[in-house]
Amino acid sequence: MGGTVVAAPAAHADIAACENYVQDQGTEVTDAVRMACYVGLVGDQSGCVSDLVRAGVAGVIATEACRQAP
Repeated sequence: MGGTVVAAPAAHADIAACENYVQDQGTEVTDAVRMACYVGLVGDQSGCVSDLVRAGVAGVIATEACRQAP
């Protein structure tokens, strides 16, 4: 039980790091960006990058944002 409580905030922080990186680079964080960051969190880096690019994030920024997700 304690592991779940500790893991949940850490997961949220990783998604937030991805979202914050996107926002800091000048792109609005939309639902599509949030979902892409979640995809990165669960380990699908290429899916994360592809989804962020489709959401309007530049490729280089998307790659770095997804690195911060897991």
